[in-house]
Amino acid sequence: MTTTTSQAPRLRRLLTLEETADALRRTPSQLRWLMHTGNCPASALVGGRRMFDAESVAAWLDEQFAQVS
Repeated sequence: MTTTTSQAPRLRRLLTLEETADALRRTPSQLRWLMHTGNCPASALVGGRRMFDAESVAAWLDEQFAQVS
C-alpha cells in the first residue's frame, strides 16, 4: 500500500487595484496608468477583477528602493 501526501495549495494574500493604489499612495487612475506603462507590480485578472499579490507588491517596492540606493 502506498501513501501519498498532498499539500494544501498555497493561498496568496490578494489586493484589489484600489487597495494596491492606496498602499502605493496613488489613485486608482494613476495605478492604471502605471500598469499601462509597465511601471508597477505584476497583476492578474482573477474572476474578472484585477488583483495584485501582496508579496509581489512588497518585493516590487523593495526593488524600487534598491534602485535609488
